[in-house]
Amino acid sequence: MKLIYNVKDRPPIGQTLVFALQQLLAILAATIAVPSIVGNGMSQSAALFGAGVGTLVYLLFTKFKSPVFLGSSFAFLGSMFAAFAGAGSAVALGFLGLLVGAIFAGLVYVVIALVVKFAGVAWISKIMPAVVIGPTVAIIGLSLSGNAIGDLFTGKVTHAVTEQVAVITEEGTAAIEEVTNQVQNANPYLCLICGLITLAVTIIASVYGKKMMKLIPFIIGIAAGYAVAAIMTVIGNAANIQALQIIDFSAFSHMSWLPDFTFLKAFSKESFDALKENPAFLGTIAVAYVPVAFVVFAEHIADHKNLSTIIESDLLKEPGLSRTLLGDGVGSMAGAFFGGCPNTTYGESVGCVAITGNASVITIFCTAIIAIVASFIAPFVTLLATIPNCVMGGVCVALYGFIAVSGLKMIQHVDLGDNSNLFVVSVILIAGVGGMTLTFGNVTITEVACALILGILVNLLVKKGRKSEDKVEAAVEAAPAEAEAKEE
Repeated sequence: MKLIYNVKDRPPIGQTLVFALQQLLAILAATIAVPSIVGNGMSQSAALFGAGVGTLVYLLFTKFKSPVFLGSSFAFLGSMFAAFAGAGSAVALGFLGLLVGAIFAGLVYVVIALVVKFAGVAWISKIMPAVVIGPTVAIIGLSLSGNAIGDLFTGKVTHAVTEQVAVITEEGTAAIEEVTNQVQNANPYLCLICGLITLAVTIIASVYGKKMMKLIPFIIGIAAGYAVAAIMTVIGNAANIQALQIIDFSAFSHMSWLPDFTFLKAFSKESFDALKENPAFLGTIAVAYVPVAFVVFAEHIADHKNLSTIIESDLLKEPGLSRTLLGDGVGSMAGAFFGGCPNTTYGESVGCVAITGNASVITIFCTAIIAIVASFIAPFVTLLATIPNCVMGGVCVALYGFIAVSGLKMIQHVDLGDNSNLFVVSVILIAGVGGMTLTFGNVTITEVACALILGILVNLLVKKGRKSEDKVEAAVEAAPAEAEAKEE
């Protein structure tokens, strides 16, 4: 898709604000999901504030040449769980662990950035050519497809359900215990209808829309899906029909007006006292965060290669991989200082740029500012948080699909009739789609990283064989000429 607004373009201020809101909607669900999953009192609004700050830092390091938003990284979920687990009952120490861990991870990026600064990026193209990076980018989208489809059938409202479960006690005798779980009662097919309406309206706005409508298909789609879900929920609440209750409007009754910043809990007497009693905790944090940073480095390259093809400018050369790494690393540290979550460049943000054709970096800048300001406006954050999973799932079907397709477009000029290329692409796609992951203690190598690493190894293997074949072919071609020279 041809860009409507390029990186340096400045849309009118009114349009820019609307575009920024659209970007915020695209990244919101994942950004606030991480603190929700980790729990332990982590703040969603603080994570949103941290994502905004991290993005501003990234833009400064990249000289406002890379239009992508940084949000909470799912890759560090295991590391964050390890921080609280290692802290035991001292929850404040867990928050300190989040900050220290983000610093460790950020320093890994800084070190790699220094290496790239002096060694250049030519080696990146050699070990990760289009035949490797293309299908890897596709896997970023395909690996998220399960989340999008799962969300299509899910609402926001849950109800407590108590069940009797048979257990074996420590004494070895059988017993019955009552277990209470939060279960969704909304009809999954009604959720699916809301999600499909969201997707359909998004597609119609993008394909058939004129001018402004074509640039904000996500806002229009989400608004349509939310309206349908809201009507169902109002009817469900009035008639006490749980199957129709999709949106959790009760969230407005317990809004948090101020972000609960991570550093306020981390820099406390309780956390430092706990650290004195457990100094080995720092080692636990290092082991939990540092290896993951190397894994995310691979995804960092894939994201920026993908974004480079969309804006038709190689970000690894200008502003340069060293700058994007520094921006990502330092931005991640800054984001975690406020929100506790290490940040990373978001595929949803890249997908939003690709679908709308708006790569204006000013839009990303405004998105970051809105995220920071919005974190203090409880009704606004709560309203965004009430957007049901099914509605966001409808949007994400398109977002994740565009990421996958943009990766496949990178290999459209690769000769897949050559088995050496075919093997590389095949291995990456199957490893990624199959969900190949490796776990070592608290460190999990994601399917994207596993697919990329395996693809690099296979490419090096066939590349060596390809060189041997080239030498043989060259020798065969040269033989007749040598024979003629001897006869003469």
